[in-house]
Amino acid sequence: MGIKWNGSFIPVALLVLSIVSLIALILSLVGIHSATSPQQNKYGLVFDAGSSHTSLFVYQWPADKENNTGMVSQTFSCHVNASGISSFAKDPAQAGDSLRECLDAAMKVIPAERQREAPTYLGATAGMRLLSLENKTTAARILEEVGKTIREYPVNFQGARILTGKEEGAYGWITINYLLDSFTKYSLEHRDWIHPSSGNTWGALDLGGASTQISFVPADPIVEKDEAAQFRLYGFNYTIYTHSYLCYGQNQALLHALRSIVNSSTSDQFDHPCYPLGYSENITRTSFYSSPCAKPQEPAASGNVILKGLGDANRCRETFKAIFNFSCNHNTSCGFDGIYQPKVHGKFLAFSAYYYTFSFLNLTEGQPLAAVEDAVQTFCARNWTELKASYPNEMESRLKSYCASANYILTLLVQGYHFSSDTWDNIAFQMKAANSDIGWTLGYMLNLTNMIPTESPRWLRGHEEDVWIASIFFIALMLALCLVFLLVYFLK
Repeated sequence: MGIKWNGSFIPVALLVLSIVSLIALILSLVGIHSATSPQQNKYGLVFDAGSSHTSLFVYQWPADKENNTGMVSQTFSCHVNASGISSFAKDPAQAGDSLRECLDAAMKVIPAERQREAPTYLGATAGMRLLSLENKTTAARILEEVGKTIREYPVNFQGARILTGKEEGAYGWITINYLLDSFTKYSLEHRDWIHPSSGNTWGALDLGGASTQISFVPADPIVEKDEAAQFRLYGFNYTIYTHSYLCYGQNQALLHALRSIVNSSTSDQFDHPCYPLGYSENITRTSFYSSPCAKPQEPAASGNVILKGLGDANRCRETFKAIFNFSCNHNTSCGFDGIYQPKVHGKFLAFSAYYYTFSFLNLTEGQPLAAVEDAVQTFCARNWTELKASYPNEMESRLKSYCASANYILTLLVQGYHFSSDTWDNIAFQMKAANSDIGWTLGYMLNLTNMIPTESPRWLRGHEEDVWIASIFFIALMLALCLVFLLVYFLK
């Protein structure tokens, strides 16, 4: 028996090993799936240099982009502890220094190995547009100084420039529709990114300190092509109507109304219908004539004026209506100041000063227009002593102006853009969506990612877990049998 076993040992051992090896080989070839290896995110930085303040936003997106546009998300934001860069006209170097604290904070957020490739932009809006109208040399010097500061950091600085009003409005529209999944969204059913109907896009209503923008897809073709903007995002083309009104931002509109009140006579005391009853303020005339927006209105006199609040919402509204020109020379329709505007169409999202004012007044819950007007009238009728007692933590400079801001917003939306009681319900007042701030900066970053090269993903081959476990078992069994057969063979 021993001789017979010894004679057949090698063939039997080879047969067993062959069978086990064949099983392990088959298992290693089935159930394989392709997958991309995890990649680090790319980062981008955008400074929003507005008329009253500057903010820095840091965005990130995967290197493998969707249809040539990055899936961008906000990962960090920082508000500069200073006024807008246009306020540094007398000391441009300070404009650059004001950005350092936020840049230092951003460098702690972005991985060191990704910082030098991170595209970084600074976009200045209406405040700098006004300064450029007044003094181009000073505006250029401020942009030079902020650029000099940003270049000191390990980022890929792409430039600082003044955005046009059209760009500001269009990029705000992109931001809103990106955050609300109007361009692309992930379908669990299809396990892929799908493109929703373009009819679901939202309009954008932006109200800053010095300008206001309206952007939307109209129901009919845009008659005046100068008021149109075109984009290609996620493989699809979009054409929108967009217009920016310089000098009609909230702060400039309030100053315009104040100049209208004071210019009505050469007296040094005036009733201000938008300020609360019991409020009084002594200011210099020059303080509200310094803006380029004031050039058409020459001061009637010099010196100081005393303003006394009336808390009269109706007269306040009439005061704001007087600063607009509602005439229209177009065959179709206008917004105001004779500017062509198609009829408002679809849903709109109102942000920035729209949101801040209506949020304070608790009017962001979709109340109908009549209810909003009643609430504003009730608020305006409250006297100054009562308001200060009710809102002890609110800055008095803001508290005195909420009645004025609310009436300006109503005038702008209803008489200016022609929203009615029927279309008012289509406006949502919101400042955040999908954990990101709403504004032009995200839209700017989304559009610019089309110009950032896509990294080719590295493909990996992998098994289903149960197949992988079986493969490992049979490979381990084969090795164990080899050891057993070798041991038996040498000890026979």
